[in-house]
Amino acid sequence: MPLKTHHDDMPAMNMTPMIDVIFQLIVYFMVGTSFTQMEHKMGLKVPEVAGQGAMTARPSKKVVNVYRNGEVTLDRRTVTLDELTNQLAAARSQYKDLGVTVRGDSEVHLQRVAEVLQACRKSGIAEMAIAVRLTNPKR
Repeated sequence: MPLKTHHDDMPAMNMTPMIDVIFQLIVYFMVGTSFTQMEHKMGLKVPEVAGQGAMTARPSKKVVNVYRNGEVTLDRRTVTLDELTNQLAAARSQYKDLGVTVRGDSEVHLQRVAEVLQACRKSGIAEMAIAVRLTNPKR
């Protein structure tokens, strides 16, 4: 039985292909940048369009608070469920992807929170969230 008398060398990693790819990417981006610079130097007058305002940023989520006595507020104003539905529908007509965060008191009945979520759904709101606060686990 032959015994192994020497240790095999660890295979070496060939870095040549990775270096080739990096150089090709550098050349690609350098050439692409020079084309955009040449494009800006062209003597071309781009047509102007009037009447277009700047795009507005996405509005923040609406916050609906449900207090332990059943009171519901939207934008710090007390509303009924019908008013909530109408106001959210009006806000959604301005921005289709409007979201709502429902913040319920920890002692509020779940039925009231469910009614608020249903009112949000009736208004066409698809993105709804319920706010909770994380507590540290007792060790």
